[in-house]
Amino acid sequence: MSPRFAPVLFGFVLSALMSLIVSGIATLKNAGFADGFLGLWISAWLPSWLIAFPTVLVVAPMARRFVGLFVKSPAPQVRG
Repeated sequence: MSPRFAPVLFGFVLSALMSLIVSGIATLKNAGFADGFLGLWISAWLPSWLIAFPTVLVVAPMARRFVGLFVKSPAPQVRG
């Protein structure tokens, strides 16, 4: 895969994991370890991921710029 796809792949993986964890916690909090918990979790996760993936692609560049306001750039290295 071309390195130019790295930001999209990163967003895909990040959104999948984050939405999986958050939907799992929310499902557990609301339903407990009831029968069918896994089915409830997956049915909550998939629509969440459909929203999270494009959101990450749009919001990540803005978040990077925002963080850049508070973090100093590294000094250029002198090669000798």
